[in-house]
Amino acid sequence: MTPARDAIDLDVCGRHVRLSRPGKVLFPAAGFTKRDLVDYYLAAAPLILPHVAGRAVTLARFPDGVGASWWFQTNCPRGQPEWLRVAELRGTRGQRLRYCRIEEPAALAWAANLGAIELHPLLATVERPDAPLSVVFDLDPGPDIGMVACCRVAIAIRLLLARLGLKAVPKTSGSAGLHVLVPLDGSESFHRTHAFARAVAERLEADAPELVTSRLARAGREARVLVDWRQNSAGLSTVAPYSLRGRAWPRVSAPVTWSEIERAAETGSAGHLDVGPADALARAGRQGDLFGEALTCRQRLGARLLACSLVMSAQGGPAGGETSPGASLLSWARKPT
Repeated sequence: MTPARDAIDLDVCGRHVRLSRPGKVLFPAAGFTKRDLVDYYLAAAPLILPHVAGRAVTLARFPDGVGASWWFQTNCPRGQPEWLRVAELRGTRGQRLRYCRIEEPAALAWAANLGAIELHPLLATVERPDAPLSVVFDLDPGPDIGMVACCRVAIAIRLLLARLGLKAVPKTSGSAGLHVLVPLDGSESFHRTHAFARAVAERLEADAPELVTSRLARAGREARVLVDWRQNSAGLSTVAPYSLRGRAWPRVSAPVTWSEIERAAETGSAGHLDVGPADALARAGRQGDLFGEALTCRQRLGARLLACSLVMSAQGGPAGGETSPGASLLSWARKPT
């Protein structure tokens, strides 16, 4: 544990960052301090920064640790260093927002000093805020099931997307579930990605209503996985890969492989998907950035989706069941861009 001191000065790639109360414990169960948080984010900077650069970032701040009050910081706090870039965007109600841009290691250290345990980038870049670069499916298990059920649903999503000719990359949420991301080339609108994500979630619910729900209501979710499609909207964000989460123990939203997800589904054990900060760095040291395809794969939904939806409809849907969800995909694909 870092000894308690009032403040220390860091030189981060030529930038001055003042770290106040470095010995302050942010995760009491693990004795994980603010200095530990800064050290992790600096070590993980080559992994995190490519996934948040060019994006507006919301900070989830836990200044007194994970057991105390916390909030989402959308507007960049006053007093930010002059070198920290700010993105000015319009919010969902037309309000002017000034997001932080986390684009260099010193920015990560500065944010960690504020107790920003979590980093949540928007799904589009600052330059093109209405052009999402991904579709995200957030798999959230009900209280009576866990990660293994999420793995089974993630595999179903992957198979359905493969029928559409689309690739997907998975990561843990860093909490109880999984995120499945479909990389895009920036040619789609949020209207289309939102409708697509909803249609996929409803298709899954129709095929396996005992396991999947697409509805937020808590009632009836005890033994089902929520496929949350609502994050695919302008102005909303998803936790970044390699970001820590503000839970009782320091855990990372960690990229994982499909073989690891299949292993959990087959064995009924998902302990290997519980990734802490040291584990995340070690995994990346062995395997590189497992989420790199999210940056390099460029896909479109449009014409390809229309062609594949015709096949799905003719074959009775992706799982061979009723055709109405396949028809909803088809009707969405026919809408003009």
